[in-house]
Amino acid sequence: MKRILITGGAGFLGSHLCDRLIEQGNDVLCLDNFFTGSKENILHLLKKSRFELIRHDIINPIYLEVDQIYNLASPASPVHYQYNPIKTIKTNVMGTINTLGLAKRVKARILLASTSEVYGDPEVHPQKEDYWGRVNPIGIRSCYDEGKRAAECLMMDYHRQNRVDIKIARIFNTYGPRMAMNDGRVVSNLIIQALKEEDITIYGDGCQTRSFCYVDDMVDGIIRMMESRQDFLGPVNLGNPHEFTIMELAKTILRMTESRSNIIFAPLPQDDPKQRKPDISLAGETLGWQPRIGLEEGLEHTIAYFRSLL
Repeated sequence: MKRILITGGAGFLGSHLCDRLIEQGNDVLCLDNFFTGSKENILHLLKKSRFELIRHDIINPIYLEVDQIYNLASPASPVHYQYNPIKTIKTNVMGTINTLGLAKRVKARILLASTSEVYGDPEVHPQKEDYWGRVNPIGIRSCYDEGKRAAECLMMDYHRQNRVDIKIARIFNTYGPRMAMNDGRVVSNLIIQALKEEDITIYGDGCQTRSFCYVDDMVDGIIRMMESRQDFLGPVNLGNPHEFTIMELAKTILRMTESRSNIIFAPLPQDDPKQRKPDISLAGETLGWQPRIGLEEGLEHTIAYFRSLL
């Protein structure tokens, strides 16, 4: 049994991670400022003796005794991280400094939930961990993209200078129950529009590609990375390598929801990546991990979740 801190623990991914770690018999401290997280995501855990909820903004230091830290605190969808870009970069830079400071003091292992956005609009396809990326440092997405790149830099420097025990996971598109209805991510957007029989909005021509990983697979990968051997720091790509165009995704959701919605087109947002697909060979070799849940199986669960809300 370990005492584990999850920053951003009331968010979509964080709440599923809380579930899994408690199932494994750990004590879990869920820290969240509820900027994008939701109490609804963790209500079912509040009566569990091994779960503790702390309302706190990680841009301010916190003093706890823990064995491991999963640093997931950050808005992760364009709508949310562009709503308050200064808050976003503060969370990723100051929040990472504070969690690393805590890890240093108590000698805890710390995992950073980084992102595929560190690759920007890539010129290399699929993306491997040794690709340095192509990011616009002054664009509307840079608060998140550059915030995560700075967070990775801080992780490595704290390891090199202070010997902090670190892990870096680069998370690609993830979906599943508990996604926020208003987060603007493509899976939730399309499902909600289809269920409401509203027009389905495709940005650009729909030929841009994404790879979608179901949340249960992602939680498994993150935990395997945390528990991996000490000399494997990462970064490691975690995502589903099966690539789909946005148009293919939209048509699949229309079919599965039996929706009569029409597809309409809108301009592509600034700096939106044209292709996104992880090379997960390193995760396979080092963590013995690969996704098991296919797109349609994962969409079934996700559609059922949003249907229950609507």
